[in-house]
Amino acid sequence: MKVENKVIVVTGGGSGMGRELVLNLLAKGAKVAAIDINEAAVKETALQAGEMGIALATFVIDITDRLAVEGLLEKVIGKFGSVDGIINNAGIIQPFIKVNDLGYDVIERVMNINFYGTLYLIKTFLPHLLTRPEAHIVDISSMGGFVPVPGQTIYGASKAAVKLLTEGLSSELKNTNVKVTVVFPGGVNTNIMKNSGLEIPKQPGEKAKAHKILSAVEAAQIIIEGMENDCYRVLVGKDAKIMDFLYRLNPKSAASMISKKMSKILS
Repeated sequence: MKVENKVIVVTGGGSGMGRELVLNLLAKGAKVAAIDINEAAVKETALQAGEMGIALATFVIDITDRLAVEGLLEKVIGKFGSVDGIINNAGIIQPFIKVNDLGYDVIERVMNINFYGTLYLIKTFLPHLLTRPEAHIVDISSMGGFVPVPGQTIYGASKAAVKLLTEGLSSELKNTNVKVTVVFPGGVNTNIMKNSGLEIPKQPGEKAKAHKILSAVEAAQIIIEGMENDCYRVLVGKDAKIMDFLYRLNPKSAASMISKKMSKILS
């Protein structure tokens, strides 16, 4: 679905990849409803949109609040008249610790934001999307949603749930006007650590490797391109593509490779 003149809802639109998705969509001529729990952040997105902001509406909503999400549909339609697509981008990671040491409060928060927040948006907007001439749902999973990352096991489980939810939804909507895309970003230079309330674990050589991480701008471009080309799945970054190949080839070996890289963080 080409995004020009379409109305797209983007969650987590206040920072990082979400902000760049909003700005990219606006630049392509879309009308955008940017959703974020952080009012200051989403206001900054509007500020950065500049003159394009005439096609932008911002909403401060906690996507784990089902009733608030259900009320969002009417607000967006009230602003733009309709909705043609949603991009479920909002998400957090967990502290870099093992499941055995992880509290249920953290586990529930990660699952509520990453999985249930995505589900609430889909359940709320899908009936309306089915009435549109064409529509699209994009769900952001993660490289950690198909390859295990020790210390991020619950995060990975939440993103694996998003993966299967999206793929199942795609099959259910096969003969409808609604296209579905699942996205697997690898390392992207965003502030997900800060938004997750975590300290960034410092590793030797981190600064030297920082330039190799995909920028949020580049990631957003790849995701929107995948949406416009009605891609079934989109791998964002060389690391995601490499790990996808290795995990398909030998799951145990790929898991072992990731485990070795994470050993210093978890030690």
